[in-house]
Amino acid sequence: MLTILLVLTVIFWGIAPIFDKIALSNSSPFLGNLSRSITITFVLLAITFLGGKTKEFLQIDFRSFIYFALSGIFAGCLGVFTYYKALQISQTSKIVPLAATYPLVTALLSVIFLREQLTFSRILGTLLIIVGIWLVK
Repeated sequence: MLTILLVLTVIFWGIAPIFDKIALSNSSPFLGNLSRSITITFVLLAITFLGGKTKEFLQIDFRSFIYFALSGIFAGCLGVFTYYKALQISQTSKIVPLAATYPLVTALLSVIFLREQLTFSRILGTLLIIVGIWLVK
């Protein structure tokens, strides 16, 4: 099941930049982010209310809500805006792989703030990502 979910995630995330690049040829990063956010909001509200998830939503604890909100601000708003701006300026085949290096930041911050272990394989993986950035650049 995990493999199927990951494969679908990769496919969905691989398709989205194509739509983004096409849309950005006629629009601004701000309007793109706004359109995306409004659409996502309506879809999630429909799933929540029509799918019987209202009670579940209302039971979320305040702390989790704040962390999800912060994640949305950083990834869904600020990150998407800067990503869209970069897509407007350069080639999709260059921007997407470079933007996909965010796991480097996550790995470093996870070690610092979540006290996760830094293993040899993670260090090696990080070095390979850095080599990949250098090759794409």
